[in-house]
Amino acid sequence: MNDTPSPTTGQASENTLDTVPPVLFDELGFLIDPAEWTETLAMRLAVQDGIGSLTKQHWLVIRFVRNRYLQLGAIPPVRSVCRNSTVSREELKLLFGSCFEVWRLAGLPDPGEEARNYMK
Repeated sequence: MNDTPSPTTGQASENTLDTVPPVLFDELGFLIDPAEWTETLAMRLAVQDGIGSLTKQHWLVIRFVRNRYLQLGAIPPVRSVCRNSTVSREELKLLFGSCFEVWRLAGLPDPGEEARNYMK
């Protein structure tokens, strides 16, 4: 039996860890390799982080942020996120709590200290 904890659940799994390589996160909880991201991983992280089930509005934001980062390599401004996902700033805060959480759920790497401070 493999007793290595799963990175998304923290619990050991006899079958999955023998066949699937673990997803690696840094010390702040950001995904190290964005190519490892899946929608299933985002859903698990949302539940783990207390956000709960992801709604259509959550997915509009997550997909926009992820796609924009992968296209441009930069954090999109909140105004751009809100305009393109049709979610207001207030709704964004209610849905995720902070931009930091959006970034994590989108499976993106640590954006750096300055950006993290802005995201909170």
